[in-house]
This record gives sequence, C-alpha cells and structure tokens, in this order.
Amino acid sequence: MSHLLGIDVGTSGTKALLISTDGDMISSSTRVYPLYTPYPLWAEQDPEDWWQATIGAIRDVLAESGVGPKSIRGMGLSGQMHGAVFLDENNQVLRPSILWCDQRTAAECDWITGTVGAERVVELTCNPVLTGFTAGKIIWVKNHEPDIFARTRKILLPKDYIRFRLTGEFATEVSDASGTALFNVRDRKWADEVLDVTGIPRDWMPRCYESPEISGRISNEAAGLTGLRAGMPVVGGGGDQAAGAVGNGVVESGIISSTVGTSGVVFAFADEPVIDPQLRVHTFCHAVPDKWHVMGVMLSAGGSLRWYRDTFAECETAVSNSIGGEVYDILSEQADSVEAGCEGLIFLPYLTGERTPYPDPNARGAFFGITLRHSKAHFVRSVMEGVAYGLRDSFSILDEMNVPIHQVRASGGGARSAVWRQIQADVSAREHVTINVDEGPAFGVALLAGVGTDYYGSVEEACRATIKVVLSTAPDDTNHALYSKYYEVYRNLYQSLKRDFAAVSEVVRFAG
Repeated sequence: MSHLLGIDVGTSGTKALLISTDGDMISSSTRVYPLYTPYPLWAEQDPEDWWQATIGAIRDVLAESGVGPKSIRGMGLSGQMHGAVFLDENNQVLRPSILWCDQRTAAECDWITGTVGAERVVELTCNPVLTGFTAGKIIWVKNHEPDIFARTRKILLPKDYIRFRLTGEFATEVSDASGTALFNVRDRKWADEVLDVTGIPRDWMPRCYESPEISGRISNEAAGLTGLRAGMPVVGGGGDQAAGAVGNGVVESGIISSTVGTSGVVFAFADEPVIDPQLRVHTFCHAVPDKWHVMGVMLSAGGSLRWYRDTFAECETAVSNSIGGEVYDILSEQADSVEAGCEGLIFLPYLTGERTPYPDPNARGAFFGITLRHSKAHFVRSVMEGVAYGLRDSFSILDEMNVPIHQVRASGGGARSAVWRQIQADVSAREHVTINVDEGPAFGVALLAGVGTDYYGSVEEACRATIKVVLSTAPDDTNHALYSKYYEVYRNLYQSLKRDFAAVSEVVRFAG
C-alpha cells in the first residue's frame, strides 16, 4: 500500500497527516508553538518554530505508523495565509513573520490603493488591499524597518518557507498567492504592474504553480532531519482555506464549507472569478486547477472561544486536566445549559479587527446586554452565537451574489461541538452536514499530492473517492426566528460602535 503526506502550518501549530491512498487516516501529529503580540493588534511568529514543529510532526507520524519512507508517494503543503517571511541573500530569516491577523498596516494599505488606483487594484487582483494581506506588510517593513527591507532578497508565505527548508526551492501556488494583493487572480500569475508601482522587486516573488503540480523534491538535508525519502515529490499545495475546501470536498458548484478554526470562513466554489461589488468577500484562485473560490473571512472565530478559555476558564481547564478530558467539552456542556439567545447577551467577535463584512482593523470585541442574570455559561454560549452571527454575514453576501448553496459542510473545531454546530445551523437557517474526515487542510493537500503523483486523475476524482457525508444537523425554526431578531441587534452594534472603535485605537496608539 502506498501513502500520502499532508503538512499544515497553522497559527496554533503544525500538523503532519499520513493517509493511505484510499483516504484512510494512518497517523497524525501536531506540534504547537507560540504567537507573539508585541503591541495591540500585532501578531508575529518565528519561522524557525514552524520548521522545528514540521520536523517533529513528520518524525512523529513516521514513528507512530511504522510506515517506511519509500511507501510515501508525495507530500502536500498547506498553511496560514498572508504571512510574510523576509529572507536575506544567504536565505536567513531577517525578522519574525508578520501574520494574517496582524492589523498594523492600515496606512500602507491605503498608500498601495492610492498609488495603484482603487479600481485598478480590483481589476488586477479581484480584491481590495486589506491589512491582513501580504503587500501591506512588505511596505510596512520598507517604511518602518528600512534596514530589513534593504537586506531582503526573497519573500515567502508561511508554508512556502517550509517548502524552501524541505526542498531548497522558492515556490508558491495560486491559492495562497491570491491572498498577497500582489497576484493577478484572473490570469493566475504575479501582478507585475502592482509590484512595479509599489517598488517591490519581481525577483523577490517565488515561482508560482497550480496546486497539484510538483514544485520540488525533498533534499538530502531535509531527508536526514525528517526521516523522509530524498527526492520525494512535494506538490504546490494550498493556502489553508483552499486546501481545507479540498479536504471537505468543496470542488463543485453548490457545495459550501463553513469552517470554524482560529478564523471563520464561509467558502464557495466558482467556475469563474466572481466579485462582490461591495468587496466584502474575497475572490481567490482555488486549489482546483483553473477554478476559483469566493470566501467570507472573520478573523476571530474559534480564536474567540480559545481567548475565552485562556482568559476565563481556568477552573474548567483544571477540571478537564484532572479527569483527562477536553476543556472545550466542558464549555460546550455549559453552553448547552443556556437557552438560545442567552437572554439578550450578545458578543461581537472582533478581537483582532475584522475582515468580512467590515474590513476594519480598529474593530474590537465586546459583550453587550450583561445583566445580573448572566452566568459564565451565558458568556460561553454568547461567544458561540456571536461567531455564528459573523458567519451569517457571509452567507447573506453569497445570497446577494446569487452564489448557489445546496449543501453546507461544517468543519473545524466549531463542527466538532454538537451544540455549536446546532447554533450555526439555527442562526443561518441552513442544514449543516459533516463528513467522514475531519483533518481539514492537511487532508486536502495530501489528496493534492495524490493528484500530482498521478494516483488520482483529478482533484474532483480524489474527493469523490475519499469523502462522504455522515451526519446532518437541521436548523430549528423557532430558534432561527429568535436569532434573527438578535442578529439585527448584532448588526447594529458594529455601526453604533464603529467611531468608538477608531477612537480607542487612536488612544492606544497615542499611549504607546
């Protein structure tokens, strides 16, 4: 039997997933690492942490599975999008990577938009220039760390830095490149005009592949460190959302994924690059060759519940540790003890700014409607409901765009919780199904490796062969009617607080 390997360089940790070519999971390992916030709304990581986690996770799955390196046909790479890794002439990392959820680059994004032209930016890249995207990070370094900029010779996205360490190749692929604001999404190549106008050298950009294409092979050095076979093919892979969509079988029109990981994403397949006139959702290249996708992104979905856990759930964490359980199971039980709507307690999940439907780096989290009636259980459920309201924003935009939605596939940590999955179905009034695999981007890029090494004839064939629907969660009409009333309040809260969000951000900047 032959095998496929998927690597996902996430925000919380790096996962290695070994599957059979039939799609059965053989072994999985995740190595975690820290995220640094040196200033409010900043977010950075050390690329060396990703690399050491990759080595460790690969060695874990090889040891646990007992699978010989020769039986692994190929590897796919996925990872958090938009991060910028700056390398010097000796290929050494010059500074910590600025991450997707970092919000420091508002002025730089405005400058890029004004310099290239707002309409021209959208013509070339199909998207506005947002603070999360890579282009603003590059200009920020140019403006604030000119010595680093002067020494830069290559810029890589997170998963592509790992590709470089594994293969020695400077390469990316179309789905991840789409999120840089430097890529021509329609033509699936670097947007030379944007690079020229902004003064970013073209040769800093890596070669771009389609996602199933072989982009490099495991080097002798990487083989020694990881235990993999030297010369093993590594395919282009995908940004985490496109790769996760492949892992969910979202490779044909009408199937939508709703993923609650650190971020929250509603992802729709598209045969052509379709654009929201109000630019509230993103249009990127899909990991399926010559296809595209539309997605709405909220920055703090599962990240909101993790923040709540880390900040307020010390007792629940201690209990779960003492019984060998999972703290999120305890939090879900608490949420399930509270009625829908939390008796008027509403959470705004803008802990790291927001992207869809409000591209606002100043947006902040908030609890609204607190009374003496509210317990910790109410707060847990309100976090889950607030995230579901944010996902509903994206569903509403897709409806306005006439994007067909025949089936919603739930994934991520928010799908593993039955109560949170039910909340999502009730808020959106859409049945949510789950599938037989819950390995997300790592599974998707393992399938892409199977396509690139000719085990499967196409991405669609790989998904049909391995992915099946196993569970359905139908919406409750009564709960949906109640949630719709609270959703209107939720929507109005942002508009009411928008100026105050900006004012608080200005005070923080002044105080800093």
